[in-house]
Amino acid sequence: MTANRRDHLVKTAVDLFYRNGYHATGIEKILNVSGVSKPTLYRHFRSKDELIIAALHSWDEESRGWMREEMAKRADTPRGRVLALFDVLADWFEDPGFAGCMFINATAEFAEHDNPIHRVAAEHKRLLASHVHSEVTGTGVDDPEEVTDQLMILVEGAIVRAHTSGRGDAAMRARRMAEVILADALDGPRRPQ
Repeated sequence: MTANRRDHLVKTAVDLFYRNGYHATGIEKILNVSGVSKPTLYRHFRSKDELIIAALHSWDEESRGWMREEMAKRADTPRGRVLALFDVLADWFEDPGFAGCMFINATAEFAEHDNPIHRVAAEHKRLLASHVHSEVTGTGVDDPEEVTDQLMILVEGAIVRAHTSGRGDAAMRARRMAEVILADALDGPRRPQ
């Protein structure tokens, strides 16, 4: 039963932090929405920061797993899976509950690079980039690190653009740029006719 209460607290915190932000979501709000008592909360987490870290770890596993599965469902080649990442983003941006990226938001609210919350959020981005890197490597490009860096800039830029401006087409615009990056890396830069 205790693990279930802990999981319920984490799920409630994920939802509230995602919708409202980390600093704007107080412990009292989490307790009210979850229906958990303060002593129970502090039995599982010594501080709000610990709860934030648990929420980020939980969302990291869920979101990266979902992204990997969706990429694999949509394409059967490394190049196709890399491009499918942008299709997955497009679906996410269309979700009525889309409120940006929990990890980007965490790095903005906890900006110091040595802050444990910032580090957890940065690790999520590193793990996502690692998955993209393995797919990029599978395409046979000469410099998978550089191509991965370029693609991750597109991914992060599309997320921020969709969140800040409401541009639902940000993922598809980024996908078109990703196609050019991959084509240039595989076939050489296109020359004007």
